Amino acid sequence: MKEVSFLNPEFFWLFLLLPAAVAWHFWKRKQSATLKISSVRGFKAQKSLLAKLKPYLFVLRLLALSSLIIAMARPRKVDISSQTKSTKGVDIVMAIDVSGSMLAKDLKPNRMEALKKVAANFVDGRPNDRIGIVVYAAEAYTKTPVTSDKAIVQDAIRGIRYDNVLQDGTGIGMGLTTAVNRLKDSKAKSKVIILLTDGVNNSGFIEPETASQIAKEYGIKVYTVGIGTNGDAMSPYAYAPNGGFLFRMMPVEIDVNLLQTIAKNTGGKYFRANNNSKLESIYNEINKLETTEIQELKFYDYDEKFRPFVWIAGILLLLEFGLRHTVYRSFI
Repeated sequence: MKEVSFLNPEFFWLFLLLPAAVAWHFWKRKQSATLKISSVRGFKAQKSLLAKLKPYLFVLRLLALSSLIIAMARPRKVDISSQTKSTKGVDIVMAIDVSGSMLAKDLKPNRMEALKKVAANFVDGRPNDRIGIVVYAAEAYTKTPVTSDKAIVQDAIRGIRYDNVLQDGTGIGMGLTTAVNRLKDSKAKSKVIILLTDGVNNSGFIEPETASQIAKEYGIKVYTVGIGTNGDAMSPYAYAPNGGFLFRMMPVEIDVNLLQTIAKNTGGKYFRANNNSKLESIYNEINKLETTEIQELKFYDYDEKFRPFVWIAGILLLLEFGLRHTVYRSFI
């Protein structure tokens, strides 16, 4: 009965009348006429089965009334299906620095892997928005265009790595411009770029300030994230003989003023992530700042269950009426 609800539960108050009906039945039986005789010895005999069952005729009537009360309460099962759609979505491009310094180990296991984990969780939390991925070092390219297919986005995030496809360096202006190019023709309510870097702009032929002005012209908001601890970090500085990297403590240099300027020019906000938990909290805050209006449509399918109770009540009443006027007519 957990799945059954009642449209008119107030009819259950009628069950309070059943004890009164029982009391009235027994009172009526006491009011029947009596005959006094000197001896009942000649009438002593074993009661037949029909005589023993006669009192249960009233039970049939009570059960019929109970079934009618339940039927009037309208039991029914409700199957609810919902459909959601984004009425005012957000288009988001994450511009991610993939220069060699992103392999620094001040975040665990390193900056790049920590970012990939948080970015993947961020994508999972935006099921109704379109998201794209841009990666940049000295140059930039689109890893995946803005799409609503989260599987493609997640696959692109998993595929982010330092692989020398791009010339090493940090071209913040290049990354930002490429991200703007992905969003400039978007019709979304809100267009957002999350620009992440761990260094200073030292490459590319487009100045970050110029790129931020272009973003502003297209109504694109830029959230900038500087990643890296304050002070020194264990960073790669050369290749090892086995093809891996050699690490040593190196100073962390982040152009905070530049990132703050980009965010301010476009109406965004600057964040600093100096550990894994801080990086995660930054993406959670951005997730709250950029909300999407969702319209939910619910469809109700009602399966009425009162009809069986009506049938039961009718059958019980007919049975009680038939027995009272046939088998038990001589007892009345």
